[in-house]
Amino acid sequence: MSELPGAAVSLLSAPPDDTAPRPLAAQRVLPLRRPGRWILTAIVLVLVAQIGHGLVTNPFYQWDRFAYWFLRPTILDGLLITLEVAAYSAVLGLLGGILLALARLSRSPVLRAVSWTYVWLLRSVPLIVVLIFLYNFSALYKTLSLGVPFGPAFLTFDESRLATDMVVAVVGLSLNEAAYAAEVVRGGILSVDQGQHEAAAALGLPKSYQFTKIVFPQALRSITPNYVNQLIGLIKGTSLVFYVSLLDLFGSAQTMGSTYPGDIVPLLLVVTVWYLILTSIVSVVQFYVERHYARGATRSLPPTPLQKLRTALGDLRARIRREAAL
Repeated sequence: MSELPGAAVSLLSAPPDDTAPRPLAAQRVLPLRRPGRWILTAIVLVLVAQIGHGLVTNPFYQWDRFAYWFLRPTILDGLLITLEVAAYSAVLGLLGGILLALARLSRSPVLRAVSWTYVWLLRSVPLIVVLIFLYNFSALYKTLSLGVPFGPAFLTFDESRLATDMVVAVVGLSLNEAAYAAEVVRGGILSVDQGQHEAAAALGLPKSYQFTKIVFPQALRSITPNYVNQLIGLIKGTSLVFYVSLLDLFGSAQTMGSTYPGDIVPLLLVVTVWYLILTSIVSVVQFYVERHYARGATRSLPPTPLQKLRTALGDLRARIRREAAL
């Protein structure tokens, strides 16, 4: 059956149908509308703007006095003492925590009992009580000696001369920090797969080599974020050494606040900003340490903030080009 020529001509000359589906390449995928997210974002932005406006315009904060005190020598001297106490306590606390964790995991019931008792006691007693107790330790023991128990002493020294304010602060914070670090280290060691221990033992490697070269490097991936969290708490906990007559950052600001009572709020803001700076630096170091120990454990390393910024700018330029092409 033959078709009429006029029908073919009419089909060819028919106007394009606007309702026909567009080619796949020309279609745009529209994201799902989420009005609740936009409303919540707007509310948060309004609240942040109000808080920022209040901080800037409220004369009670006295930002001119804040700028005056921020880099004063007395504040910087206190900041230096805070850094010294935190650094010494962090190192000694971590070393003590490693020893306590190994004792807790040992096969000796005596070591396990002593380690558990130490952790239980130091985590139960507030840090301020430990510091004050150590500060008044000379009232209990005038002299300290080393020798045979219940026998002659080989070495004797005056406790009051040895226990300076710095020593009391570092010892008190280190003892407290070791109790918490012990649980962090123990958790990190337990997180290592048991097959790693068995493989190292099958190779006949010494116990010390197994721990330092195989177990502990893998445990650091779990230890680092938890211990850095403890380290940030330690930095803030140094403010308590003011109660053992050591003028750290908070102690210096407290002393200046007693001398200049009208500048108490600016001085507290100075302390707050310095603690924010210190904890932010520790957080940045934590990121790069975690990134270092993530090698071999993940397919790709986490991007650095600079890499994230470059990626975001590249995505933005690509999006602008696509919008312009459409």
